Parts: sequence; C-alpha cells; structure tokens
Amino acid sequence: MTTWTFWRATLERAVRTAAQTLVALLGADAVDWLSVDWPAALATAGGAALLAVLTAIATPGGPGATETPTPTRDDPLAGWRASRP
Repeated sequence: MTTWTFWRATLERAVRTAAQTLVALLGADAVDWLSVDWPAALATAGGAALLAVLTAIATPGGPGATETPTPTRDDPLAGWRASRP
C-alpha cells in the first residue's frame, strides 16, 4: 500500500469505476443531456470511485491480485515484463 504501483493501479481503478458508473446512470436516464441531474450523477460516480479506493486499501495485495497499472510511454513493455515468470 505504500508503493507508487499500488496507488497508480488504485487511481486507475477508481477512474474506471467512476466513468462506468456515470455512463450507466446517463444510459439509464436515456441521455437527455439538458435534464440530467448532474450533481446527483457526479456524486454517485464519486461515491463509486471512493468505494473502489477503499476496497483496494482493504484488500490484501491491493487492487486485484493480478492488476497492474497501465505501462507508461517510458516503458511500454513494463506490464508484459511483469507478467513473465
């Protein structure tokens, strides 16, 4: 939990979770952009992201036993190398 890799993977999961929640809420409202209750939708997405972070902290081993952060441009093969035995 004290490593940069843990926090980076956790941040990626939180952003994905928030985006998925927001898309699901907008899709359920048939996407009438002018009548969307944006504060409620964003609050729900933020709450989902917070739960993703708390789940990563509470889970032994961090965000998913096999989940690693997306490789950076500096090392595009970092994820591939990490999965090699």
